[in-house]
Amino acid sequence: MSLYEKHVFVCENQRPEGDPRGCCASKGASAFTSALKQMVKDAGLSKKVRVNKSGCLDQCAFGAVVVVYPEGVWYRGVTADDAKEVFEQHILAGLPVERLRLKRAEKN
Repeated sequence: MSLYEKHVFVCENQRPEGDPRGCCASKGASAFTSALKQMVKDAGLSKKVRVNKSGCLDQCAFGAVVVVYPEGVWYRGVTADDAKEVFEQHILAGLPVERLRLKRAEKN
């Protein structure tokens, strides 16, 4: 049994500039992580929802990339501006944000 109801991993992997896959760190991942962590804290959910930066999730071409467990929902191209929608719709209401989802067919 998980200690948290939801666990959010945000890829903050860094690759050298010019790498054809790109990297999530250069695509705003840190700003998304910070924004989402603050929302979780402000809502008093720190004991139920954990937001972590992660190393490479092997999907950086779609970055910044996020995965939410236990659902296993992947998001692509998130920005700090998307954090509120992910928080309100997915974390609070349990409904994935369809416009941001990384579909299985897209994954490497």
